[in-house]
Amino acid sequence: MPAHAPETSTAYVLEAVKVSKSFGGIAALTDVDFALRPGEIHALMGENGAGKSTLMKILSGVHTSYEGEIRINGRPMQFASIRQAEQAGIAIIHQELNLVPELSVADNIFLGREPRIAGLIVDKRAARKAARELLGRLGIELDPDARVGGLRMGEQQLVEIAKALSLSARILIMDEPTSALSPSECERLFRIVRQLASQGVAIVYISHRLDEVMELADRVTVFRDGRHVLTRDMSGMTQDDIIAAMVGRNLLSANIGKAEIHKSPVLSVRDLTLSIPHRREWREVLKGVSFDLHPGEILGIGGLLGSGRTEILESIFGSTEGRVGGEIFVDGERVHFASPRDARRKGLALVTEDRKSEGLHLHASIKDNVALPVLARLSKFGLRAFGEEAKLASGAVKSLGIRCAGTDQPAGSLSGGNQQKVVIGKWLATRPRILLLDEPTRGIDVGAKREIYDLIFRLARDEKIAVAVVSSEMPELLLLSDRILVMAEGRQRGTLTREDATEQRVMQLAAPHASGRAAA
Repeated sequence: MPAHAPETSTAYVLEAVKVSKSFGGIAALTDVDFALRPGEIHALMGENGAGKSTLMKILSGVHTSYEGEIRINGRPMQFASIRQAEQAGIAIIHQELNLVPELSVADNIFLGREPRIAGLIVDKRAARKAARELLGRLGIELDPDARVGGLRMGEQQLVEIAKALSLSARILIMDEPTSALSPSECERLFRIVRQLASQGVAIVYISHRLDEVMELADRVTVFRDGRHVLTRDMSGMTQDDIIAAMVGRNLLSANIGKAEIHKSPVLSVRDLTLSIPHRREWREVLKGVSFDLHPGEILGIGGLLGSGRTEILESIFGSTEGRVGGEIFVDGERVHFASPRDARRKGLALVTEDRKSEGLHLHASIKDNVALPVLARLSKFGLRAFGEEAKLASGAVKSLGIRCAGTDQPAGSLSGGNQQKVVIGKWLATRPRILLLDEPTRGIDVGAKREIYDLIFRLARDEKIAVAVVSSEMPELLLLSDRILVMAEGRQRGTLTREDATEQRVMQLAAPHASGRAAA
């Protein structure tokens, strides 16, 4: 049940009636309906490609050509631009924030609409005052003169919300607002979302995170394959109900099997430390981390944001700029990786958290992305072997179930889940024996997540690849892991077996200043 339960009017502030939209003859939406009440938080869910973004772009004036009708407060509207939608009270906060990093908070809030003296000179003082009032309404303590690029991601989200309120928005569309936020930042965002709803703002909340949707939303609408599947009150709904509506079937637990830990570890880490430069000093962010990883085993690494989870993977892989201490062994041999290239030569691969900026060349083809780390192996006499590259990419598409028009399709045009499969396929082309995964399902829908889970289990159980996976999602961590190493404040707090691991136990260990150590 959501914590927020507003008194909503039966009249709709926004309606989409029998809306259809096609691109190049391919239907993105077919006769979909959507209705939003004043003061409600309405979750819009569906797999990537279900049509959510297309409808939101119609509502916000991005797509101006479509069939069907949009009504605001019962009146038919046809937006010719984003500005017209804003004037009608609709604001959208995209997953990729639309802020100018070099400008101040106040400048970003009123960008293009700055208060002016005599209609000519920008009134900086008035902008600061108005920004401070807006932030105050939200209970946000931010300096209007602070440079946006120096703010944390959660604070930047709040600047976007203040910007939307400055437009007098009565309809707020939020697209994956928590995808890059820490748990504490999420809680603050939830508080503000509830506050806005209590003031009558109608909120469309798009998220792949079922737990937060169950907590926040009053109603839920599900799209599948460009069609409206259901709209129901959240009360009485379960996560399984929503998943079944999204993917058209129940997603049963994967056939996870059990790791057979009877061989010597392929990777051993002893007293791993990491110090990074911080204000002309060195700050220790990892302090004495030790573990073993066996062939076919999945080791989960849990903890709160900033606990050192990602730094473990980067230190092992040689991709950190800090000072690494301790010992790392591969097949019992002590190694030192000065760079990721050294790690690759020993059979390691790292799938980074940010696939768009670190994992893929978005404008390059699937084929070029998959072949990139093994060009030297495929090349003959210094010349690229295009046939071998195409064969390798085709094999990755088939084995990983990448949905695409062909291996020449640009990676950036794929859905999030298929982009992630291309990243994994790229690293599998290096024939790794140790696979390091950092947030492997971040920003992808529930159906694609299940496919990634099945792939991870197959790599571990069938191909005996040793897997270490960092995840912020507790259900994912508990599902995937044979053992869970829990981090807090750069220290290893404990290691739990699959049988002993519960959400409560993991969180107890992950809490700052937690004491005690679970048996390995």
